[in-house]
Amino acid sequence: MYLRRSFQALAIATVGIAAGPTVASTTSLGTIPMSETEQTSPRLPDILSMRERAKVIDRILAERLDTVVPQIMREEDVDLWLLMSREYFEEPVVRSMLDARSMAARRRTILIFYDPGDGQPIERLTVSRYGLAGLFEPSWDPDDQPNQWKAVANIIAQRDPAKIAINFSDTTAFGDGMTLSQFRAMSRELPSELRERIVSGETLSVRWLETRIPAEIEIYPGIVRIAHSLIGEAFSRKVITPGKTTAADVQWWYREKLASLGVSPWFHPSVGIQRQGEEDMLRGDIVIQPGDLLWTDFGITYLRLNTDTQHLVYVLKPGETEAPEGLRQGLKNTNRTQDILIANFRMGDSGNEVLARARAQAISEGLDPSIYSHPIGSHGHGAGTAIGFWDNQNGDPRGEYRIRPNTAWSIELTTYSEVPEWDGQRVDFRSEEDAYFDGETVRYLDGRQTEITLISSD
Repeated sequence: MYLRRSFQALAIATVGIAAGPTVASTTSLGTIPMSETEQTSPRLPDILSMRERAKVIDRILAERLDTVVPQIMREEDVDLWLLMSREYFEEPVVRSMLDARSMAARRRTILIFYDPGDGQPIERLTVSRYGLAGLFEPSWDPDDQPNQWKAVANIIAQRDPAKIAINFSDTTAFGDGMTLSQFRAMSRELPSELRERIVSGETLSVRWLETRIPAEIEIYPGIVRIAHSLIGEAFSRKVITPGKTTAADVQWWYREKLASLGVSPWFHPSVGIQRQGEEDMLRGDIVIQPGDLLWTDFGITYLRLNTDTQHLVYVLKPGETEAPEGLRQGLKNTNRTQDILIANFRMGDSGNEVLARARAQAISEGLDPSIYSHPIGSHGHGAGTAIGFWDNQNGDPRGEYRIRPNTAWSIELTTYSEVPEWDGQRVDFRSEEDAYFDGETVRYLDGRQTEITLISSD
């Protein structure tokens, strides 16, 4: 990241991961399809009540547990996966597995997945004082066995797994949830022969968090549409009066608007101003003026999915009807770099490989790109591989993970262009749009910006 209503009909298909997603989100407003070009100032979709949100969240979570967990455990050849969180210190995977009424882990929450083999269903156990909405089978009675970790050791010994995955990782926070104190407590109770079977659950964690099932992709375009609609309202005369409104005013308008809708930002919104004659991006209490090129970075969390969007807006000078040609060409250059990047997605390639190919092609076409795209979904900066960083365009250890299908992405990048109408000033044309990769093709969830938004100064 450089850096009210209610849905009345929300269809969520119960299908397996292997099936292709329905490329539409059904809301009370009709169907929101995936598209290449986004609408200008789209209407705000209806927002679910909290009760209805809980129903959607729990339905999707149950489906994810039924489909994603068996797939990744079998493909990664792990027959027991143990997850642990302490109250208010939830690791990312456990937090994503809590039902909609469980606001946090309770005391120490331990989850166990066990694959008995031969195609039998995965056991889902909770070795915890409190259950989890029927999604996991309660498997501990403190009156019979006061020692929680001893109860865990007994469950593991009874099943005698060949591999015991716990979450520890040197490379990603998403797979590093087992704390040292809890590992020591667990290890004291495990027999030595079982301790020797412990392996890292890092890849299981990343795959669980990065995988999007069809039911999620069905609703995701509508979630992105919410973000697009709010950006459209923020950068209009409803909110901005040139010569009066500051960049900070717009940032705080976003926050107040989201609070009124009961929708959360996952980071404080960014608003910047590029201005002829000013070398750096202007921010904060700087007043927006005619002739400014505005930039915003805005992301929301809704139904446990995240958005991340960057758009460009031009404030017309008196008498202007469109942005200067040099600014319009700058956005075209960025759109071309987006095309190049998504054309270079290959299932099984690393983020670093995609970055190198896309940069080489863009540069060969005379563009001046900086690419820093990332997965999105359960988190804003999601689990999976990085495709560049704004401060590192030469590959990074965090970009060595392989790209997988059924994943969502923020196509985030910029190109720099010298704008003739601004006396050749080098301008930064940042863009970020959310998309879905099905293993073959990258498609935008709710289109992308291809024309600079205009604000009248009259």
